[in-house]
This record gives sequence, structure tokens and C-alpha cells, in this order.
Amino acid sequence: MKFLCLGYFRPDKMNDRSKGEIEAIMSECSPHLQQFYNSGQVMMDVGVEKVVKSLRRENGKVKVMNNHLVETNEMIGSVFLIEANDMEEAIRIASLHPTTQLDAGEELGWRLEIRPVHYFKKSE
Repeated sequence: MKFLCLGYFRPDKMNDRSKGEIEAIMSECSPHLQQFYNSGQVMMDVGVEKVVKSLRRENGKVKVMNNHLVETNEMIGSVFLIEANDMEEAIRIASLHPTTQLDAGEELGWRLEIRPVHYFKKSE
């Protein structure tokens, strides 16, 4: 089974930190990411930018909206895809991610969401 994992953060809590503090926290991620990748079950891991475009069909046309999710207090900062036998194993693998391993993650409001993915086909 494939599982899509979304990593959230609180921009207000991140913005309260200096650039140096954020860089120090991010440098702590490296060993945890290595262990996460070494699991052999991470198919993709990406960081996403703050820019958001939302698409919606209205009156027979596609409407593009800028930063539609700005009113939320959480933003998606990372997205990864893992392969696991079941949700329990997916939780075990996702728990290796720095989001759940760093004390700073708790302070900064980091969290992960795990969703089973259906009809996934790997492109060649």
C-alpha cells in the first residue's frame, strides 16, 4: 500500500524565530532524514513553497484563486509518499521523519497527516 503524508507547520511560530534559529533547527533534521530514507520505504519526499493556487470549476470555467488557504493557522511544508504493508507500519516509518523526532517540532507546531492512497500508479 502507498501512503501520502503531509507535514504541517505553524507559520506564526516559525516567523517568531530568527533565521539563525531556523537554520539550526533544520540542521538537526539531517540525521533523522537519513534514517527515514534508509528505511527503504520512502518513495518521494519534497518540501513545498508557501505559494498556493487553488483551482475550482465555476460556471463551466476553471477559476484560479491565489493563496486560498491563507486564513488557516497551519500550512503544508512537506509531502512524502511511503510504501508500507498497513497503517501501523506507515505510522512507524513516518515517525522517523524529523517532524516527530525534534523537540523544536513540538514548539513550532509541526505535525504529520497520513492518508492511504488508492489507484496509485508509478510513472515510468
